[in-house]
Amino acid sequence: QVQLVESGGGLVQPGGSARLSCTASGSIFSPNVMGWYRQAPGKERELVATISSSGSTNYADSVKGRFTISRDNAKETVYLQMNNLKPEDTAVYYCSLYFRVNGMTYWGKGTLVTVSS
Repeated sequence: QVQLVESGGGLVQPGGSARLSCTASGSIFSPNVMGWYRQAPGKERELVATISSSGSTNYADSVKGRFTISRDNAKETVYLQMNNLKPEDTAVYYCSLYFRVNGMTYWGKGTLVTVSS
């Protein structure tokens, strides 16, 4: 099976930065898409950004210009660099891994990012 482990969450001041990491282990197939989603209290989970194994990226409008997704295929790791954080970015951030070959999506347990002064 596949396991995803996130790290890097915590308390950040408005305007600050944070970097999330997620490492996948187990049976990893290519091509695949790794990504970040988030769920704020009382809201549904939403897309933040995705990146394919070939490097194509996709961002939610709310984070364009502030967040950057990247990946290291050799380490099976995806990163999310978050700059100019706002209180509305407060959420649990989940890592995802999608396999095109069978349509399966795997999720990490999530890491909490709190943006507050």
